[in-house]
Amino acid sequence: MAGGRCGPQLTALLAAWVAAVAATAGPEQAALPAEQSRVQPMTASNWTLVMEGEWMLKFYAPWCPSCQQTDSEWETFAKNGEMLQISVGKVDVIQEPGLSGRFFVTTLPAFFHAKDGIFRRYRGPGIFEDLQNYILEKKWQSVEPLTGWKSPASLTMSGMAGLFSISGKIWHLHNYFTVTLGIPAWCSYVFFVIATLVFGLFMGLRIFLFLPSTEQNGRSEEAHRAEQLQDAEEEKDDSNEEENKDSLVDDEEEKEDLGDEDEAEEEEEDDNLAAGVDEERSEANDQGPPGEDSVTREEVEPEEAEEGISEKPCPADTEVVEDSLRQRKSQHADKGL
Repeated sequence: MAGGRCGPQLTALLAAWVAAVAATAGPEQAALPAEQSRVQPMTASNWTLVMEGEWMLKFYAPWCPSCQQTDSEWETFAKNGEMLQISVGKVDVIQEPGLSGRFFVTTLPAFFHAKDGIFRRYRGPGIFEDLQNYILEKKWQSVEPLTGWKSPASLTMSGMAGLFSISGKIWHLHNYFTVTLGIPAWCSYVFFVIATLVFGLFMGLRIFLFLPSTEQNGRSEEAHRAEQLQDAEEEKDDSNEEENKDSLVDDEEEKEDLGDEDEAEEEEEDDNLAAGVDEERSEANDQGPPGEDSVTREEVEPEEAEEGISEKPCPADTEVVEDSLRQRKSQHADKGL
């Protein structure tokens, strides 16, 4: 009887002792901190960190089985990041659709290598050994980089990021309607169709109302510019006409001056000719008729007499000179008329 009574008491004491040990060990285990992940989450606000240094990025989705299989390998790779001198990050495409559009992610999981702002797509397996060899052996140097419009930092991919972010917001709104509010899916689709039509009509109305005013402003500016050009051309024409007139007046004055000089020269020539004729006539009159001395002299020295006769002016020559003078005077008279 005593042994039967002691059995239940011992079991109760053992149960109380186990409960006390569990109660004391529970808080201690809860106080132990969980191991911190070395993988840095990337968002639209901090993704520019990958533009400096060397990085490896992983794009994943929580519902993706292949992504879940590589989680442990990716964590191991991140723990060895300090040894490899590389930073490791991850992007949730559900929470950050803009980044998935910026890198144009179409398959999951997707891996990218970045070195000083130059991006390359890693297409190997997400195993730690392969990732480690990819960095240590610098296999990324043999991969063609994403340059030009394909670069995540380009303007084109920035626009793609905006489109993906808008689509992500629409998808979240659709889930809110269907899951949270319990609205049927077809009602959500109708709502988005109507919203698209209203937005298109609003944009079309805005263009229709504001575009004519901008065209009128542009036309008025063009007309103003045309008037300014026309005024400038008229001013140039007026200045050219005034210059031409001034040049014509100057030419006429120069011609008149030259004509006066020519007339003065001709008058001087005429005066010189008339003076020469008068001198010849006076010399002829001074010589007079020949006398006896001249006759006897001619008989004695016939050669000298012939030379003297040849030196005397011939009346025919004087007549020719007078005729030339008359002709010149008549020409001057014609010019004066």
